[in-house]
Amino acid sequence: MASRPELASVYIELRGNLGAGKTTFVRHLLRALGVQSRIKSPTYTVMEAYDLPGQPGQPHGLASHFDFYRFTDPREWVDAGLREVFAEPGLKLAEWPENAQAMLPVADLRLYIEANTDDSRSVRLEAGTTLGLALL
Repeated sequence: MASRPELASVYIELRGNLGAGKTTFVRHLLRALGVQSRIKSPTYTVMEAYDLPGQPGQPHGLASHFDFYRFTDPREWVDAGLREVFAEPGLKLAEWPENAQAMLPVADLRLYIEANTDDSRSVRLEAGTTLGLALL
């Protein structure tokens, strides 16, 4: 696996209807980045964190997977320490970001996932920052 300095601090939003495949996408991405542990949906915990292994001689990274589906009160943001999590470096992947939009930074990338009638998926990517443009 090549070095991933571009993932040092990337925020990606995943948007789509219930069942579109947002969590499945995150699982596949984290596996591709070397996560070996169980990858759980953070629907009830709001956040799950994963160590991203580095190459020999390189530091590891951290990936945080958020699910704001049940997020209703902005005080939850502070109580859960999410301000601090977003201030730290690391890959951040958020499902249902529209439920916490006022608290979130501008996404580097937005993925729109749509389930089609034939069980396939359509995915559209948008860059929200210059880092997002570079990643595209």
